Amino acid sequence: TPERVFDFVHARFLLTHLPSPAAALTNLWHALRPGGTLVIEDVDFTGYFCHPPHAAFWRYVELYTRTAERKGGDANLGPRLPSLLTEAGFANVQMSIVQHASTVGDVKLLSPLTMENIADAVISEGLADRDEIDGLVAALYEFANTPGTIGCTPRIFEVWAHRPLA
Repeated sequence: TPERVFDFVHARFLLTHLPSPAAALTNLWHALRPGGTLVIEDVDFTGYFCHPPHAAFWRYVELYTRTAERKGGDANLGPRLPSLLTEAGFANVQMSIVQHASTVGDVKLLSPLTMENIADAVISEGLADRDEIDGLVAALYEFANTPGTIGCTPRIFEVWAHRPLA
């Protein structure tokens, strides 16, 4: 672990995949110089939505969340970030929430593309078979390509804080 070598550290969508985000934050705290700034961005799948409601979308959210849990991660880590930073010794913890949503464009493709990319992990965890995954991917692309439907990213927590000077 580097000791006090950075003035600024940024981690995006990392802690959600780790079995011990608190340990990672301790390491980041040690890597920052006193007065240094840490910025963490991570997801909260409980804030995901679509419109109109769509069964394949909610199954995707469930599969992503359960696969992350089985792999030692937390797809709903976002709301815990401020307290995790405080517990790790950071000061002046602040936050904002961002969520991209649209009726057109690439944001609508996030769900089908992610479902394609997590397929092997979902299958290896025994949460779904290839036929179900293929059906979900097709339904998610159809939803994304339907004019007027709303697709989005999960809710994203942006949290920043400083390593105290003393």
